[in-house]
Amino acid sequence: MNKLVVGNLVHRPLRSVISAFAVAIEVVMILSIAAIMLGMLNGTAKNQSGIGADMITHPGAASNLIGMSGASASIKVAGILAALPHVTVAAPVYIKLTASSSVENIYGIDFPTFDALKPFVFVAGGPFTGSNDIIIDDIQAAKGLKVGDTIQVLGQPFRICGVVEHGKGGRKFIPITTMGIIDGNEGKASAFYLLTDNSPQFQKVVRDEIHATPGMQQYDVQTMEELLSLLTPEKMPGFNIGLRTVIGIAVIIGFLVIFQSMYTAVIERTREIGILKSMGASRLYIVGIVLSETGLLTLVGIAIGIIATFALRAALHAKFPTQAFTITPGWVASGSLIAFFGALLGAFYPALKAARKDPIDALSYE
Repeated sequence: MNKLVVGNLVHRPLRSVISAFAVAIEVVMILSIAAIMLGMLNGTAKNQSGIGADMITHPGAASNLIGMSGASASIKVAGILAALPHVTVAAPVYIKLTASSSVENIYGIDFPTFDALKPFVFVAGGPFTGSNDIIIDDIQAAKGLKVGDTIQVLGQPFRICGVVEHGKGGRKFIPITTMGIIDGNEGKASAFYLLTDNSPQFQKVVRDEIHATPGMQQYDVQTMEELLSLLTPEKMPGFNIGLRTVIGIAVIIGFLVIFQSMYTAVIERTREIGILKSMGASRLYIVGIVLSETGLLTLVGIAIGIIATFALRAALHAKFPTQAFTITPGWVASGSLIAFFGALLGAFYPALKAARKDPIDALSYE
């Protein structure tokens, strides 16, 4: 049977190649969309954990997805928070979402307090020396930027004063006062990162103290563990819906291509099927041939798709070094299984049609 299966595929190389590439495209679609979406979530979670804070608080009207809402709290609240028992550092931040050259969060920070959460590790340069200075991370600098260069951020020119190791919230940091002026919202902050005595018991006390402070009863207070737990596919609205939609489209494409390919193959090989049945081949044997051809095509397509996905990741990292692209073994396995069983499903009806052919009618087929 194996020789027959391989012979059938080699005899029609163009159709075999098209079918294998259709499966490969299906796999690339599944893995790439999952890699981009998971990369964004994982990157955000990693950057937030790298800030070094123990807790975060912001006005209740603000979104848990930092950067998705405006700054509505006074920077002076940081002084009130820093005076609370068990709070050692209160760092105000003004985070603004921008979509100029790419979608990213620009961090407006008070350098002394933000650096006190967990010190920046400078690769080059140093802290702000002026209101139009900007600190970028090493991934951003990989685009060919260096200390002393001028870049456009939020429609304004900024001089790069320092390059730091990545993983401390955002990739670009400007003075919080400058952010307020640019955004027409001076003296405001989006949220406050807190460094506390490291104990869950003390964090509960801090939470209660914040809610007991006049004017802060409606503030949302979270530990960093609680915030990071929200950055998962299950907690992100629309994440799984979008992922399943793309996967569904990919499966439909693979299903239709395999169905059409195998159905055409069955029609073209009607006489061959008649000969096999006249020689005693059972229906199960005929079904096995068609499904084996499909399985071999699918395995080749899956292999091509996985290789193409890793090539796509390399190309994206070279072109867009800040774009997270997370390929996990779990999703490689899931994408492969989805493509494999989707293809078998597409070949099932043509296989049954082949098995049901009457040998006499098949032999007389022109």
